[in-house]
Amino acid sequence: MRTSARRFSARRFSALVTAGMSLAALGTFFTGTAEAANPCWWSSDGMHMYCNNVVGAKVYATPDTSHPVGIMYSNPSWFECRTDHGAYVGGPHPYRWEYTEADNGQWGYMKDTDIYSETNPLPDTIGNGIPQPC
Repeated sequence: MRTSARRFSARRFSALVTAGMSLAALGTFFTGTAEAANPCWWSSDGMHMYCNNVVGAKVYATPDTSHPVGIMYSNPSWFECRTDHGAYVGGPHPYRWEYTEADNGQWGYMKDTDIYSETNPLPDTIGNGIPQPC
């Protein structure tokens, strides 16, 4: 009778450990998606907004993926403005693209999904004097 009691306890312990590990893994998975991203921030001179981004992200001539013009190797990088009228990219802002200068000097748009920072603080207009849509 003692052997079966030990066997039951060992099985029960094993089941509890397995269940606990599964719940811990599931909790880690969901916790990572629930955290808010740090927002983009203004440079000390107030001229550009910097955001954390994917190193090696492509920059496109227009807010779609039809014509890449450069790559962004820097992180963080600065951005001029944002538009919510681009091609679908998914993520929390599914049509958002940010206007920037790629590391090769070409101007264009980066997909919002290539930026880790929250991009809501970026202006949606560009220009000194007469604002233009981004």
